[in-house]
Amino acid sequence: MFPLTEENKHVAQLLLSTGTCPRCIFRFCGVDFHAPYQRPYKELLNELQKFLETEKEELISDVPNPPPKKIRLQELEDGIDGIDNLSQNGEGRVSILEDGSIASKNSNLNVCNVCLGILQEFCEKEFIKKVCQKVEASGFEFTNLVFSVSFPPQLSVREHAAWLLVKQEMGKQNLSLGRNDIVQLKEAYKWITHPLFSEELGVPIDGKSLFEVSVIFAHPETVEDCHFLRAICPDCFKPAKNKQSVFTRMAVVKALNKIKEEDFRKQFPCPPNSPKAVCTVLEIECAHGAVFVAGRYNKYSRNLPQTPWIIDGERKLESSVEELISDHLLAVFKAESFNFSSSGREDVDVRTLGNGRPFAIELVNPHRVHFTSQEIKELQQKINNSSNKIQVRDLQLVTREAIGHMKEGEEEKTKSYSALIWTNKAIQKKDIEFLNDIKDLKIDQKTPLRVLHRRPLAVRTRIIHSMETRYVDEHHFHLYLKTQAGTYIKEFVHGDFGRTKPNIGSLMNMTADILELDVESVDVDWPPALDD
Repeated sequence: MFPLTEENKHVAQLLLSTGTCPRCIFRFCGVDFHAPYQRPYKELLNELQKFLETEKEELISDVPNPPPKKIRLQELEDGIDGIDNLSQNGEGRVSILEDGSIASKNSNLNVCNVCLGILQEFCEKEFIKKVCQKVEASGFEFTNLVFSVSFPPQLSVREHAAWLLVKQEMGKQNLSLGRNDIVQLKEAYKWITHPLFSEELGVPIDGKSLFEVSVIFAHPETVEDCHFLRAICPDCFKPAKNKQSVFTRMAVVKALNKIKEEDFRKQFPCPPNSPKAVCTVLEIECAHGAVFVAGRYNKYSRNLPQTPWIIDGERKLESSVEELISDHLLAVFKAESFNFSSSGREDVDVRTLGNGRPFAIELVNPHRVHFTSQEIKELQQKINNSSNKIQVRDLQLVTREAIGHMKEGEEEKTKSYSALIWTNKAIQKKDIEFLNDIKDLKIDQKTPLRVLHRRPLAVRTRIIHSMETRYVDEHHFHLYLKTQAGTYIKEFVHGDFGRTKPNIGSLMNMTADILELDVESVDVDWPPALDD
């Protein structure tokens, strides 16, 4: 069933005669159901022409003593009631043939003066197949997709011009047309293309999909359509660092909402000029949203930084915890890059023992995303077999939201350590036993000198929940601590030139230093433990 009614005839004829395509005519007539847009373009054009034939006949029959047929044809081509005179090039876009049908004067496709061809050839199966070929060649793994399009900003200007034209004509009939009454170009485009993409690729279109196919359109011929707006509404067009042009769609729409109708009409033709060529496709992009892998790592080396150790562009050590884990993940997930995060960090000379430290890795634009639990186990084993400096456990796929549990633990949870302490004075077992009785000791730590280059200067209050000592000899003892997360253990031992108060040295009234430090546990119950 043809979607237009008798009420729409005058507007449809007006738009068609000024160079507007059938689908844009549907949009301006408020056709908001999908089926009519999805029909092949040539069928739509033929049906629209048949629908409008009666409009032409009515125009002719209204004239008393109608002239001979040849003269009538000439008058129609010149534009009865001045309709065709609205076309900027002075030529009617539509003419009546001798058999009474309406046809374009050009045998080739007349490019729509509103959508610039977007709702013409870029909705047809041939174009969709080209996009799908690019998608299939991209090598991404996906079970659904979201399809997005970026249209040239001048389309908003052209739509505004066509709206003013139609609004003026409808006003003569005491009818109104609001901007919101027009079906959005992007909506109509998706109504047409989504079923075609699903059919061609065999997967559903899902707005929540992590896999995105985007098509970016441009139209160099009409790129200056927006420029007059900057002179009238300069506040709408402010340069932005991440934008190549000030004429963004948002800026153009903002200006169109501010500009007065009479000012717009003075600067831009209503209806808009008919272009010579359709839009061009600047880019067809495929991208997959990040996926996240989490686990816990043990670090057994005292010569391994958590992240690459580079100073003034020079690499100090050949590897890091981050790289020993991430290199394997990058290869298997076929990702472009990664971001590593963890629940705290240990120094290069500190081991992490016990159940390990929670970590998460964001894999950016991965091409492979579907793994069985067995494949993840095998990946974990591969990481563990590749180095004796680290081991990974509980490796699993997680959501972005779940990583918040790890970050909560950085400040709120407790951590346990063991340290080998040296004293400058000889000690006996009884000299250190008092430390065992201290509970929930509050200390003030000024930002340590060794991290001042990357941390703001501040005094942080931390709690030493408990301590336990084990005597070794007259200058050494083991100290086991349970502390608030975020405590600088080395500085608690040696005092950092008085920047941490109190400290082990001040409590014992002697000089103390730390020779070895191990992280025994990070009390964050995340990620969930997995069966071996």
